Parts: sequence; structure tokens; C-alpha cells
Amino acid sequence: MNDRVPTSRVARGSKIGKAAAGQALRNAGTRASMLGRSDEAKARISEKAVLQAADQLVTVLGSMKGAAMKIGQMLSVIDLDLVPESHREHFQRKLAVLRDQAPKVSFDAMRKIIEDDLARSISDVFAEFDEVPIAAASIGQVYRARLHDGRRVAVKVQYPGIDIAIRADMKNLAMFLKFWRSTIPTVAAPELAREIKLNMESELDYEREARTQHKLAQLFAGHPFIAVPDSVPAASGRRVVVTELFDGQPFDAIRALPQQDRDRVGEIIYRFYIGSMFSYSEFCGDPHPGNILLGSDGKVGFIDFGLYNKMDPVHVDFEKQCLRAASENRSQDLFDLMVRRGVINADAGVSIDECLDYVYGAAGWHLNDESIEITPAMASGSMLLAIDPRISEFSGMRHQNLPPEHIFSRRAEFLTFGVLGQLGATNNWHRIAREWVYDDPPQTTLGTAHAEWESSRIFDE
Repeated sequence: MNDRVPTSRVARGSKIGKAAAGQALRNAGTRASMLGRSDEAKARISEKAVLQAADQLVTVLGSMKGAAMKIGQMLSVIDLDLVPESHREHFQRKLAVLRDQAPKVSFDAMRKIIEDDLARSISDVFAEFDEVPIAAASIGQVYRARLHDGRRVAVKVQYPGIDIAIRADMKNLAMFLKFWRSTIPTVAAPELAREIKLNMESELDYEREARTQHKLAQLFAGHPFIAVPDSVPAASGRRVVVTELFDGQPFDAIRALPQQDRDRVGEIIYRFYIGSMFSYSEFCGDPHPGNILLGSDGKVGFIDFGLYNKMDPVHVDFEKQCLRAASENRSQDLFDLMVRRGVINADAGVSIDECLDYVYGAAGWHLNDESIEITPAMASGSMLLAIDPRISEFSGMRHQNLPPEHIFSRRAEFLTFGVLGQLGATNNWHRIAREWVYDDPPQTTLGTAHAEWESSRIFDE
């Protein structure tokens, strides 16, 4: 077993280089084979090329940790229409492996990280420590343990050398994505690479993550349906973060529940990931199934806060204004808001109707006042409409200059949408959103429970 992640750009880039070279040859071969073929034959050849590229994409991502694997985690949440519909479920299953990939580093190597980082032996910090990991994230493994005070905890430990490896990944990422541009352009979007580069450094900062999780655990203490397990700063370090253990059903088990139960969990997910931004001007930027658990008491537990962002309330208010203008079909007001904010250029040739239609195409699921079942295809379609250069509609809007402070919130929105699509959740999302967009009174049982908790929390303060 290799107990250290390859860290040099050459070593890590060699896998990418081989894959990229093969993809370049396949692209050239596919283009040549298109000559003189019937439309039906061309479609079959094109489908085969996409399937080969997608299969190799998963293989290469799975051989790496850190930044490249993060792409796989993101894609495992949303069916990005990468492959023909007949093969999509198979591809989705392969991508899901990246989300909860089996551990690759021995406990002896991880023990050294723990003891070096905490400057104490494991037995000094923990009364019990299960050496078999319960999960593998993009940059570390998670173990069960028990503190000397009796608390059961989860211990997340970074892979040896992962910080160096991620920086090598960053240098290789552009080359890695470039060779899939013709076959899977959504994956190769420069915006995706930039977004990953900006946030991977944050994920490496476990001390920051421990502080964030402690803050959120305090914020949601006593909440009727949301649980955030507290961190244990005294047992955490730069490469080790210890949190109280939330023992619940994983996402696959939640997906198997009856529709009514899935709808309830879906509403909670929506309120936590999207509602927090509008209610508290801060939110988690990494919604995906591996970070969601259903407790035996019915509460939904949220874990992993390596990607967390705080927005200026001015920017949050701008997003509220845009949502209000769009939901009320005030296309001119929406257009003017985006021009003033610098999102679109007034001379870019984007019409006010195109602006409104684009926003509805990407976010109509919580703009329309009706009950909507979110499906994987719906989530895929909205994201593809927003970013995929293959789609001719709204080409002007896809050149919008989205300010950096809003990129993170769009990522959280799309990934939340994707999670709800995987869950097949149904609700009137617009009526829920009106609580924070219009300050309307809640119209669901969960909304009422949240409002009562919020009132008691403010009163206690």
C-alpha cells in the first residue's frame, strides 16, 4: 500500500498526461470517422466517444485526491448530461464512488499525522480509537473515536502530503480539463477550475473549519430539525479536526424512504443550505449527499464545513432584489439591477426578456409559485443552461461578469438543487423562499417550527 499521496507535479501530471494524450487521439479519430457517415452512424460514434471520455474521466479523477477528485464529487451530485441518457445511471454510480471512495492510506501513516499534529499520543487524546475509517473525503479520512470524557467523536485526518499534492493539482488542472473540452465542455469550463482553485486552500485549513463548525453548532443549538455536531478544538489541529459524532442514516438510505419523508428532508436541506444565506448572510458551499445524515430523532445532521462563506449583507440584499424582480416578472427592473451591479454589460446585446428567461431557466424551481418535484434531469438542465457552451440559448447571458462574491452562492444553489434532484423531493419551494425573500410568515409545519425556535433564540439573547 502506498501511504503517501503523490505530490510532485510530474508524478501527478503523468496520469493526466496519459489520459489527455489518449483523449486527444480519440477526438481526432472521432472527427475523422465522422466523414461520409449517416446521421445515425455519427450519433453512435459520438455516443461512444463521450462514453469513453466519461469513463476515463472517472478513472483519472479516482486515481487522484484533492482538486481533481473534487470535480468528481461535484459531478456526482448533478447529472450533468455528460453521457447519453441510456448510460447516465451507470455513469452516475461510477461518479458516486468518488464521493465516498474507499480509504487508500494505512492507519499507521494516519496515526503519525494525528500524533505529530496534536503533539500527543493517540491514547493521551482518545480513550478509544477505531482504526478502520468510516469515510474518505477528498483530502482526508474520517474515523470513529471516544474522548476520555466519554463523548463519541468523528476524527477527520488529512492524507500525508495532500497539501503539496493539491498545489500540484492546481498547476495541472488547466491541462487536465482542456483535453475534455470538445467532448464534455461543462467539465472543462474555466470557471469551474477557477472556483476549485479558490476554495481548495480553504478546505486544507482544518483549524478554520473547526472554528466554523463550533460557531454553527452554537447557532443551531436546540433547533427542532437541524443538527450541526460541535467541534472539539482542544483535540483538533492544523491537519486533524475532531467533532462530536452524529450517528445517522446516510443519503442512500434517505433516498429509499417514502416520498413524504423525502419531501420533509428535502425541505430541511433547502432551508439549511439556501435559507442560511438569506437569513444569516453565511452558508456552506459544499452541499452534497456525503455531508447529510438523518438522525433517529428525525433531525437532519450536516457535517463538513471546509467550504464556508460569509457574504456582505449588501450582496445578499442584491440577490433578494433579483429574486423578487424575477418572481414578479419585472424584467426591466431585473435587467437594471444586473447592469448596475456589473453582472451584465448594457451594451452586450442582452435583451430584458432574455435576462428574465435566463434567470427562470436557471432558478425557476424556487421562483414559480407551484409545487415542483425536482428530478436529476431538471437539476442538470438548469445548470447546463447556465454554463454549457454547447447550448445556443442565452449565449449573451452566459458571458455575464458574475462578481466573485456571488459565484460561491451560485455554486451552493446549483449543488443544493442537485442534491434535491437526487432525493426526488417535492415542495412549493417558492412559498418557503418567501420567508426570507419577502419576510412572509411560514406556510409549512417546518417553517413554523423554525420561526418559533428563531423567536426563542432571539429572546434568550
